[in-house]
Amino acid sequence: QETSVDLKAHRPINQAHRYTHPFKMTRVKAKDITGKSKEELTKQLEELKQEIATLRVQKVAGESASKISKIRETRKSIRRVHTVMGINRRVALKKHFLNSKWIPVDMRVKKTRALRQALTKRQKNLKTRKEARRLQRTRPLVYAVKQRV
Repeated sequence: QETSVDLKAHRPINQAHRYTHPFKMTRVKAKDITGKSKEELTKQLEELKQEIATLRVQKVAGESASKISKIRETRKSIRRVHTVMGINRRVALKKHFLNSKWIPVDMRVKKTRALRQALTKRQKNLKTRKEARRLQRTRPLVYAVKQRV
């Protein structure tokens, strides 16, 4: 642990505890909850909703500002859990529709409208019966080219 001197008070300061807030909240981090199952996430979400309900009651009752500021952190944590649940749902859907012919509209590649509506390679190369007959009858022209020496 590093210690430095507070120049105004002439006393040593512990650097490890310098920037800690007295009412530090435990916040949910996305990297900690990404690997969790759907059941664990829903359980955690219910706990957070219960916590925010009690915090709101305390706010109405006129509790200290530290409890009220915790509401914001709890709401952020709820949003993080919802985000991770949405990501997990999209990953599962992607796996489900991996080899299927049709993909849901919201999971398709956006690109541009022109690119989405353009013909496929197979459609571009298709020939009408008349065009195919004409190409079959006409042989390619062969030219005799004089070679330079």
